[in-house]
Amino acid sequence: MPAVVRAERLTKSYGSSRGIVDMTFDVSEGEVFGFLGPNGAGKTTTIRLLLDLIRPTSGRIEVFGLEPSRDGVEMRRRVGYVPGDLRLYERLTGLELLRYFARLRGMSDLGDVPALVERLEAEIHRPIRALSKGNRQKLGLVQAFMHRPRLLVLDEPTLGLDPLVQQTFNELVREVTSDGRTVFLSSHMLGEVQRVADRVAVLRDGRIHVLEAVETLRTRAFTRVEVTFATPPPADAFVGLDGIRELRRESATVLFAAEGPVDPLVKALARHRVLAIDSHEADLEDIFLTLYQREEAPDAA
Repeated sequence: MPAVVRAERLTKSYGSSRGIVDMTFDVSEGEVFGFLGPNGAGKTTTIRLLLDLIRPTSGRIEVFGLEPSRDGVEMRRRVGYVPGDLRLYERLTGLELLRYFARLRGMSDLGDVPALVERLEAEIHRPIRALSKGNRQKLGLVQAFMHRPRLLVLDEPTLGLDPLVQQTFNELVREVTSDGRTVFLSSHMLGEVQRVADRVAVLRDGRIHVLEAVETLRTRAFTRVEVTFATPPPADAFVGLDGIRELRRESATVLFAAEGPVDPLVKALARHRVLAIDSHEADLEDIFLTLYQREEAPDAA
């Protein structure tokens, strides 16, 4: 599939502060591309470079084959954007705001606004200053989706939304990609990303640490085993078990990662009084945390 977004050795420096370094990736037409990382990893900096809100120190980024710094107006006609720090004109009502965006985009009407307002249960008749964070976020989503853009750039798009609205958001994303359009999704909601993303990039310290299909990550994921003991086991009780790592302890409950057969763990558990055991394949959140723990281990030495 043709690349909608392509970055090559993209770098942004802020003097002595780190931004992003030598970032190379592409986003294909019709896919949901998950962009993951903790605060300060470089997610928002990359999005701002993509939208030409800031300029790179070196390297380049293209959107629809266009350079944002040169063809920004043409590029942005095809993009819908929800910023992570969403700010709206507080004196306007939601409807007035959406009419403003329609005029700004040269639309002859409100496009998909009526359907989106109904599906998201958005409040559009009260002044924005009187709305809750969740209702403001709904307006942010409506303005991003209303003109059926070819690329949606969504930075923490479901902050403040209740679970039912989050489910509607997931449905909207699937409809976008079934129509051949593309979603660039940056989010801390790893379960949400797991449900909708085709590929994910995991960032660390301004660099892409992992870039893989979600299904590929799952195939090399570990098994998560949570065990509750009658009394807390000794700290070294499970050290050295082949393929078994201890992830977390909370009193008498221990969380393990099994990267292979669980037989060594089962035999070790037999030496203790076990009250409960729960096992399932790791999800994206487990994989994300494990990737970071592995990278941080050498730094701690």
